[in-house]
Amino acid sequence: MLDVEGLYPPLLRRPAYPASPGAREALESHINELMNVGFLRNIGHNEEVEVTTPGIISWHNDKSRMGGDFRALNTYTIPDRYPIPRMDENLSQLSEARFITSIVRLTL
Repeated sequence: MLDVEGLYPPLLRRPAYPASPGAREALESHINELMNVGFLRNIGHNEEVEVTTPGIISWHNDKSRMGGDFRALNTYTIPDRYPIPRMDENLSQLSEARFITSIVRLTL
């Protein structure tokens, strides 16, 4: 769950991506599937919480997936106080080590 400033993030809607009828049909099926599972929900017409316009990414085997460009949302999210450590920082700290060990805990 992202913490954002205010109750809802501001309207960040982008123009719709051009899509073929097949891509629109795939988009509808992805949206319906996500609504049935409970990941998406309908909102009222007065709520301005749209974050991005979804797009369809097609693969070579005639499968597709839905995606969106959420980079604009980063300006409105509150940074995490304890972020996940960066991999390059961890590796640079390990480069100074003389010994690297792993201890395996035995469970009975």
